[in-house]
Amino acid sequence: MSIEKVRAYFTTLGIADRIREFDVSSATVELAALAVGVEGARIAKTLSFKIDDQPILIVAAGDAKVDNSKYKAKFHTKAKMLTHEEAHTLIGHDVGGVCPFALPENVKTYLDVSLKRFSTVFPAAGSDNSAVEMTCDELEKYSSNFVEWVDVCKLPQA
Repeated sequence: MSIEKVRAYFTTLGIADRIREFDVSSATVELAALAVGVEGARIAKTLSFKIDDQPILIVAAGDAKVDNSKYKAKFHTKAKMLTHEEAHTLIGHDVGGVCPFALPENVKTYLDVSLKRFSTVFPAAGSDNSAVEMTCDELEKYSSNFVEWVDVCKLPQA
């Protein structure tokens, strides 16, 4: 189970006790926000894409949507999300629990600037009923294979 991989990874970092597990699903932004007790925007959703047959992750604020033109400008290709099966096989986490922790070495992680407006955010911890609260600096520090901060999302218009 991938939450156990994340727990083992976090144990090496001394932060395993920060994982929160819920009796309810946290598989979507809305469900995670209810489980954690915060606004949906503070859920750090992890989106999985494929670039030249290599998987990448983009972690973004819960209310952000990938902006196709920004994505293409950054990665020089059209945004193509992984299927549920590909996520399971290539990322090692199932959809609903995909997170930037305990990843295979070939999976690069990018963090979207949409997260930076919050003091803390809540990414999943490898299962569809878990989360961990982190500052953006901690998210950068603990994300596996972190590459850089990117600006590939758009926020809802006020």
